[in-house]
Amino acid sequence: FLNMALLALAMRAIPAGTAYAIWTGLGAVGVIIGGMILFGDKVSLVQAGFMAMIVIGVAGTKLFGQG
Repeated sequence: FLNMALLALAMRAIPAGTAYAIWTGLGAVGVIIGGMILFGDKVSLVQAGFMAMIVIGVAGTKLFGQG
């Protein structure tokens, strides 16, 4: 419920598509990091690189988005 509330709050300031893309991208990275911390999941260097690209994409969306 908290995640949906935060998504709704974010959608007041940015377009719905952008908010959803950010929400899902960071959520996916968060789940991977949580799995690493809580369950000892292994992440390869390539996987870590793709996770970094997700974070860079989210930051780029915020920095270079219209608004």
